[in-house]
Amino acid sequence: MFSPKQLSGEQITAIQSWAAGGAQLPDIQLRMKEEFGFSLTYMDTRFLVLDLGIEMIVEKMEEPAAEIKQAPISTGALSVTMDAIAVPGAIVSGKVVFSDGEAGIWMLDQTGRPALDPDTPGYAPSREDVMEFQKQLRALIESSGL
Repeated sequence: MFSPKQLSGEQITAIQSWAAGGAQLPDIQLRMKEEFGFSLTYMDTRFLVLDLGIEMIVEKMEEPAAEIKQAPISTGALSVTMDAIAVPGAIVSGKVVFSDGEAGIWMLDQTGRPALDPDTPGYAPSREDVMEFQKQLRALIESSGL
């Protein structure tokens, strides 16, 4: 294991300036070998940076343009849609918007058990909505040929 005690003050200053200049751990690891002759593992480099109290500069990557999500509008009607590709662990999945405007993701697992993941934590649809959801879901699945 590499120790910061093996470095001179000038070497520590150089490492700090590399990090301040935007160098990431692989860059520091490579430069340690090229400029100082120290062959460190990635983990040794990470521990060295931590031991020296160096904070790495993380460039914020631009997120891809996300689709604009509109808040559900309460129409008093419940709607159920099916995904073209089911979520992992599900035979079939989709989205639901309840009559009060609350939305969520539904799925049927490999054993046919239903699951609902509402957008609002702790949300529970009304009994009437659950019955209508089941009715529409059954019709949707039957029409899809599953």
